[in-house]
Order: sequence, then C-alpha cells, then structure tokens
Amino acid sequence: MKAAHRHIHGAHEHEFEPQRGLPETLPAGEQLLWQGSPDWLALARRAFHLRKLAIYFAVMVLLRAGFVYGDTGSLAAALRATPGPLALAALALGLVALLAWLSARSTVYTVTNKRVVMRIGIVLTLSFNIPLRRIATAGLHLDAGGTGDLPLALLPPDHIAYLHLWPHARPWRLARPEPMLRSVPEAARVAQILSQAWTEATGLNPARAPEAARAGDAPDAPSGRGQPALAGH
Repeated sequence: MKAAHRHIHGAHEHEFEPQRGLPETLPAGEQLLWQGSPDWLALARRAFHLRKLAIYFAVMVLLRAGFVYGDTGSLAAALRATPGPLALAALALGLVALLAWLSARSTVYTVTNKRVVMRIGIVLTLSFNIPLRRIATAGLHLDAGGTGDLPLALLPPDHIAYLHLWPHARPWRLARPEPMLRSVPEAARVAQILSQAWTEATGLNPARAPEAARAGDAPDAPSGRGQPALAGH
C-alpha cells in the first residue's frame, strides 16, 4: 500500500494491539483525548444507504405485484408473486446491515494531542496516523440524534487512496480523498476536542487559520453543517 507522504502512514494491524485502536503504545508526551467507534445504525443509514435501499426494494416489490395484478386482475395472484422478491430483498438488506455492523465493530477512531488515528477494515485491517499539523481542513456534519461525520482534508502532497479509506471517506472527493470519522456519537463534543487539540498542536487561533493557510504557514479549519470542528467555513 502507498503511504500518504512521510507524515501519514498506512500499515497492517498486528495480531496484538499494544493499545486498543493503536498500532503502538503512545510515546511519552502524547495523550489520549478521545476514542470511539461509529454508531452502526447511523453508519448503515448514511454510508451504506440502508434506508434508501429498503425504499427501493419496497417499490420494486409493489411494482411486481402491480404488474401481476394488471395482467391477471387477481389480487390473490398479485400477493402470491411477492414472497420471493420480499425474501431476496430481506436477504440483501440483512447483508448490508451486517456489513455496516462489522465495519463499525472493527473501526476505532482515536484523537490524541498530536494526531488522529483511524484503525479500519473488516478483513484487511489498516491503521492511518494523521498528524494534526497535516490537517488542512476539518468539518462537522451533524445527523439526527447527535451523531455526525468529521471529514479531514489533508495538506498537499499528503494523499490516501479513496478505496483504502471507504467507507471512512468523504463522499465524492475522489481526486483528493478526505478521511472522515463517520457516524461518531456525540459528534459535537468530539469536534470540540479535535478543535482544541489542533489549536494546541499548531499554535494557531482557529479564527485566523484560513489566513495562515493561504500564507502557507499552517492549515485552515473550516466546518460543515452544525458546530465547527476547527473554524468557520
């Protein structure tokens, strides 16, 4: 696998984790600020589009029943035509939900006073270490119930392949993929922790971050909908 510049590394997880979610024990001077995993139901809904798939399958089953009723004029025949498609739809939705559950279960996001660590992957487990000083932008997209997504754009030339990140990547950012902490519970609180850690790591005031980034001194920190992760967007 290709590394994302020398500051950001992707590595296979060892069989033994010296510390949960981390490829190695935190060195002296580095403090664990927050650690968590995605809410699997929110992940299934947002990243795996479970709700949209359920609506799609429901429409397909209704259309099937409608076509049969139109051909035969028999409601009983229309009802007899639905169990098979319903079973296939339930199987497909169950597999998608299982994939979302496994993805959430195998994922650990970590924020320290120096970096963000993403341990991801169901079968092939990878760990990405993202120094706070290499984060160009960070946002917060709040969902119902307090869960939310925190996309992290990286300073050039750092780059992590989209396929290596998915589903922990901001949608449709293919040219410059953005790692994203997905469906994080209490996302606003996590954003505040990340904001404070970024400020202390860079020595910048978040309000002046965009100006500093344009000058090439340090990253800016815009946000998405909801509370800002680092600064205004």
